[in-house]
Amino acid sequence: MTLAESTEVPARTPELARVENLTLQERVYRALREAVMAGRFQPGQVLTVHHLAEVLGTSAMPVRESLGRLAAERALDMLPNKSVRVPLLSRARFDDLWRTRALVEGEAAALAVHAATAEERAAIVAHNEALLAALDGGAGDTARERNQAFHFAIYRAARNAVLLPIVESLWLQWGPPLAMAYRRHSALGASLTASTVHRHGSLVAALAHGDCDAARAAMSGDIADAARLFAEMYDFAAGSPRGGGAERNGP
Repeated sequence: MTLAESTEVPARTPELARVENLTLQERVYRALREAVMAGRFQPGQVLTVHHLAEVLGTSAMPVRESLGRLAAERALDMLPNKSVRVPLLSRARFDDLWRTRALVEGEAAALAVHAATAEERAAIVAHNEALLAALDGGAGDTARERNQAFHFAIYRAARNAVLLPIVESLWLQWGPPLAMAYRRHSALGASLTASTVHRHGSLVAALAHGDCDAARAAMSGDIADAARLFAEMYDFAAGSPRGGGAERNGP
């Protein structure tokens, strides 16, 4: 082979969208991961392979493997009898979680200030408007979905491939308490709405004005406010909302 032959540049391949061919195990894992992040299971709830396999319409093996992966990600706790449980919320664990979120996600918001495109900023504003409409309508589950969409639009706009998986891991642990708070929106009422309007409005303004410090402070404050409101309505010793038993969530 001559030097010319060895350095020949291959013909350019046209850009094609990658075809996603997920295995059954991966589809089951993603379904359960989304359910945990969306708060469809409550803190302390024990999950059984048989029941989840029946609900998902699959065999036990992919469910068992998926639960093991989620336990490795600290989204679930593996018990000595090999059953799996949504982590119980001790006050210490809860405080560690929200403070870590405030640090990590505050930095993601600061990065998004200069990394976000005009289209992404417009999408963030639209997500926030949809969230406020859901809060005004008293639609707790819809508000939770809109809130997650708002936050992750900001985190993706930060364009940090290392930071985003860390945020997702934190939200896997945060999903159950956050969903519980939104489902009890009628009890939290004006406090939750006022906090969201203030903090999210500050975030949107910081993104528009290119203020990294303000974005970081607004995101951290939003997470701290949510933690305070949840702590007011949750009895950590009893493992359930104050003034009522544990909610029934999930499949």
